[in-house]
Amino acid sequence: MILAEKVALITGGASGLGLATAMAYVGKGAKVAIFDLNAAQGEEAVRQLGADNTAYWNVDVSDEKAVEDAVAEVVSRFGSIHICNNFAGIGSGQRTLGKKGVHSLELFSRVLNINLVGTFNVCRCVAEQMSRNEELSEGSGRGVIINTASIAAMEGQVGQVAYSASKGGVVSMTLPMARDLASYGIRVNTIVPGLIQTPMFEELPDYQYKSLENSVCFPKRLGAPNEIAHLSVFIVENDYLNGECIRLDGAIRMQPL
Repeated sequence: MILAEKVALITGGASGLGLATAMAYVGKGAKVAIFDLNAAQGEEAVRQLGADNTAYWNVDVSDEKAVEDAVAEVVSRFGSIHICNNFAGIGSGQRTLGKKGVHSLELFSRVLNINLVGTFNVCRCVAEQMSRNEELSEGSGRGVIINTASIAAMEGQVGQVAYSASKGGVVSMTLPMARDLASYGIRVNTIVPGLIQTPMFEELPDYQYKSLENSVCFPKRLGAPNEIAHLSVFIVENDYLNGECIRLDGAIRMQPL
């Protein structure tokens, strides 16, 4: 699929990996709809990318009606949706059983509701809209969905039981969703990032940051958001890539702690 003149919806698109991907898409001539709960960052992203190319919606991805309404508004504004990147998500840190007792069921449910149910909620709504697109060209289909998991889906560390379960669910639904949507010409793939440079890492003490860098096989550094964006562009443009979960992690394999 050629990105020029296409419409992309990006959840969590106001910062980090989502914003980097939005910038890459706009640079290729696409228009971008940003779903994010941070209004200030969402409005700033539109200012950076240009109001002709982008628009912002304040959306909780786990809210059924809010997503349905916002997706309909995106189609009303831009005419269609061809691409969807799901970056919206939260982390957590709590053991199944620890010194302070058992894992909070409320926290476990919240993480799954945002990271997994929220991802599926957006996917189902955009798939319906994509199915109405004209087939772009022979073999190019009608749309591309790109979800975001984490290497914690395979190698969750101590205290990541909720986060790992949520991201493992994203990995597990990739192939069946790709099969579900194949007859509509909609591809589904998942990016599985390793340690990617975000503001959170910049707050760590230098020795902890260096330790994380050294845990990566090669290159010995954290990944950059624009490298995730580059992979998103590749997935969109490669029409034969479907049903895959692609690790982008410098060959790191996380240890228990």
